[in-house]
Amino acid sequence: MPWKETSTMDAKVAFILDWNSQKYQMTELCARYGVSRKTAYKWVNRYLEHGPDGLWERSHAPQRSANRTPDEVEQAIVQCRLRHPSWGPKKLLWTLQRRQPQLELPSRTTVAEILKRNDLVLAKKRPRPVGHPGRPSMAVTKPNDCWSMDFKGQFRTGDGVYCYPLTVTDNHSRYLLACQGLPGTLLEPTQAMLTKVFKEYGLPSRLRSDNGVPFAAYTLGRLSRLSVWLLKLGVMPELIEPGKPQQNGRHERMHRTLKDETLKPPGANARVQQRKFNVWRREFNEDRPHEAHDGLTPHDVHVSSSRRMPSKLLTPEYPDRFEVRYVSANGGMRWYKKWVNVSSVLIGEYVGLEEVDDGQWDVYFANYRLGRLNERFMRIEDAFGKMKRRV
Repeated sequence: MPWKETSTMDAKVAFILDWNSQKYQMTELCARYGVSRKTAYKWVNRYLEHGPDGLWERSHAPQRSANRTPDEVEQAIVQCRLRHPSWGPKKLLWTLQRRQPQLELPSRTTVAEILKRNDLVLAKKRPRPVGHPGRPSMAVTKPNDCWSMDFKGQFRTGDGVYCYPLTVTDNHSRYLLACQGLPGTLLEPTQAMLTKVFKEYGLPSRLRSDNGVPFAAYTLGRLSRLSVWLLKLGVMPELIEPGKPQQNGRHERMHRTLKDETLKPPGANARVQQRKFNVWRREFNEDRPHEAHDGLTPHDVHVSSSRRMPSKLLTPEYPDRFEVRYVSANGGMRWYKKWVNVSSVLIGEYVGLEEVDDGQWDVYFANYRLGRLNERFMRIEDAFGKMKRRV
């Protein structure tokens, strides 16, 4: 009969007890316990030779391995590694071949296994996994609800100098707010150009971009210094998903027109190229009818934002139910007398923590959710792979 809810050892003991009783023939016992005659006689012989201990399962691993590296070779590899702790398997093999040509050395893979087996490989510290906000909201219902910014791919002007055009558009009216050639994708010139745009047109609710610098960084919440600055202005940074430029399709379509009409050929130098950008921007906004607006131009539809740029950056405020912590110069905060890493881009800022479960806290900067603090590990993790706004 088939085994019931019992261990193999229990079944073997019961089999031997029935066999010792001499009430059953071997054929009956085999049918009763659902085993072959070969297995039954193996159990009996082991019991007769070793007693009850002979019924325990034995290892099936071979006692000898024909392919095992000789101890002499393994010790030579270990000693060479101890003399040169930073050398990898390839360098160790080259050295031993030259110094001890009589040794029959194993493959590079085997050397790596020998090093690991002898605790001579230091495990690399894995970087903290950084999540992504996921698909941005596609809802755009009015001007200044959502702007887009991006660098049109760099190119060389006639004098051989690289130019990086930074463009900003309003996603509702398609109004091109800026098209400025910059010397690189650096924070300071990008922030300076956005400051000029904000002072002229006001602040949007959201500002969408890709995941490149200086818009995003490989930090908690993909937060960069530029996005920290935006949050302190009251503008929500919004990232498209990596490898999905269609999520910023309106802006990308404008870039194609920009390339066709201003970069074939490029200007002789940065000044000439900027004049071409300015002329084209005026034509794009004021003369070129747009199909999305039934022939109206972006200038006909666009209105400036009622939210003016403040003269002083805002200090994030958090509800009374939040715990507030200061991010110190080492990029971390104190939590129950322990240090928790936050982010270097938030040094000198305050973050808010909202308890969502026992030992679980959502961490925010302003109204931007960075991740979740797990008190068990004292580490902030991106719990859902998706950022959300604080309500």
